[in-house]
Amino acid sequence: MASAALRSRGIIQKLIEGFTAPEAYVPYWTMLGAAAYSLISIILIYYYFEKTQTPEILFFGFFIISLSFEFARIMIPLYTAHPFPALYLIIGSRTLLFGRYFGLFSLFAASVYAAGLDGQKQQTVLLISILAAMVISLNIPVDSLIWDSTFTIYSGYSSMFGVIEAGILAVTVITFFVSAYTRGSRSYVYVGIGTFLSYIGRNILLSSDTWVTPVLGLLTLAIGTWFACARLHREYLWL
Repeated sequence: MASAALRSRGIIQKLIEGFTAPEAYVPYWTMLGAAAYSLISIILIYYYFEKTQTPEILFFGFFIISLSFEFARIMIPLYTAHPFPALYLIIGSRTLLFGRYFGLFSLFAASVYAAGLDGQKQQTVLLISILAAMVISLNIPVDSLIWDSTFTIYSGYSSMFGVIEAGILAVTVITFFVSAYTRGSRSYVYVGIGTFLSYIGRNILLSSDTWVTPVLGLLTLAIGTWFACARLHREYLWL
């Protein structure tokens, strides 16, 4: 933590960084919390949706699975304790970026299916999501000598990609709202709200470097997941 050159960037971080200091153990707990949440949630999703196969919940599940990629941040403390070639730091950083963008694209894919995309094209959409996340993660410039207070290596064009992420999230939520109108089902309004809360919760949790925000982030993520999954389950309960 003493070698961190930057404070983490996040939705709430800017509001609290003036009167809080980064805590060394918080990133470890957020990594563990993200991975544990991913495992528990995907087990529950499989249990409740085993007989109800829907493309929306499939891609929402991929968003949940993407949280497990957060363990790539462990490369920074490992590198500090046992120096190894910086190439491994870069690989870990790009793995982390892939997981985060794949999660975002998975939410977008879920909204597209809600809008009426042919459910038979799941493999194609999944492949496109993976390729898009790979292209971004492999081409963003990263500096293995600079990391922030959450053990995330500094990457270039962060402001530009932040705007792009916000735009994709907005389109995703709006698409769910439009689906509620075209399908005549209010459930998709709640799915859109749940998707928004899930992404916001993920952002708060993963950008936490102080004890003030991790619980808030995890709680928001859990509420969003419950909103989205419960409403999707109700929508497809007749299948």
